[in-house]
Amino acid sequence: MRFAHGLNVIACAAIVNCGNRAGAVLPYLVLFTPKFFDMSGMSKTYDVCVLGATGAVGETMISILQERSFPVRNFYPLASSRSAGTKVEFRGRDYTVLDVAKFDFSQCQIGLFSAGASVSAEYAPKAAAAGCVVIDNTSQFRQDKDIPLVVPEVNPHAIAQYKQRGIIANPNCSTIQMVVALKPLYDEAGIERINVATYQSVSGTGKEAIEELSEQTRAIFTHRDVVHDVYPKQIAFNVLPHIDVFMDNGYTKEEMKMVWETQKIMEDDSILVNPTTARVPVFYGHSEAVHIETTHKLSAAQARALLEKAPGVVVMDERKPGGYPTPALEAAGKDPVYVGRIREDISHPRGLDMWVVSDNIRKGAALNSIQIAEILIEKYLS
Repeated sequence: MRFAHGLNVIACAAIVNCGNRAGAVLPYLVLFTPKFFDMSGMSKTYDVCVLGATGAVGETMISILQERSFPVRNFYPLASSRSAGTKVEFRGRDYTVLDVAKFDFSQCQIGLFSAGASVSAEYAPKAAAAGCVVIDNTSQFRQDKDIPLVVPEVNPHAIAQYKQRGIIANPNCSTIQMVVALKPLYDEAGIERINVATYQSVSGTGKEAIEELSEQTRAIFTHRDVVHDVYPKQIAFNVLPHIDVFMDNGYTKEEMKMVWETQKIMEDDSILVNPTTARVPVFYGHSEAVHIETTHKLSAAQARALLEKAPGVVVMDERKPGGYPTPALEAAGKDPVYVGRIREDISHPRGLDMWVVSDNIRKGAALNSIQIAEILIEKYLS
């Protein structure tokens, strides 16, 4: 479920008239779905569980399984005891959400996990031991050397490493969209250094953050006190240069994730990454101002041509008002990584600048996980 695109803005007076939060939510449309494999022609089916089925990412995983005709035989929505007993819909049928603590993972071949790092730490090894391959959308296993960290457009070959522990890690949302855009440029000219500033939507925090932004916006328009519980300061009509905990080096953990994950996914520890991550009052879609310094000179025209041919990328780069992608109008509810504002850096002889936008819940989480599952069943479990 998504907020209507008209709400996915930094300030929107229309939200005042939405009534309760449920009234502000509309089903979203998928207008572009790049598939690595056509699942509709596959005869073999698989038993699939989704852990975190009632969360923002879990709900989207369930939706994308349907959209992409993933070959599901038996479907098991899972959550904590707090959410167990609620209903979710899959392919026109209502399913009761099961308590993960009581679930027998030997019933599944594939587990899509997105219920938080501590939950994955407890249940992913149990699921793997029972023969269920886990695709984990938390930070729990991303830095483990014997667990692959995969973006299908960048390093699909790494999926083969799942056999070591039965777990595949899904990267952080901000890392995914950046490396999808940078992979073709890296292959052509190498990348020595990345400077990136992110503008990340509240849905990256979860449903409670979406509700907080909605409530704060209503409060401001109706002249009521603004209450903040999810974030340390008001997020409505504001920008917070702080995502996740602060580290000893002054960076936040979200920023360090981009460093560690980029090097692991690109399989190049020499790439220098300097991130600043900020939370902005947008419901869905992360944006990134990316500056790279390549090993060999690459012109803006060359970069644009490479990106236009890259899988999962849509170039929207016209040098006129509105000729660039935005989270609300282009990215939200859609699958591609959009790239615009491609230009040569006037301060560096081998520098390139670009603007990268994507739906953080789809490509930044749920879609990437299911693309991994598609490759898994095509190449390894068939």
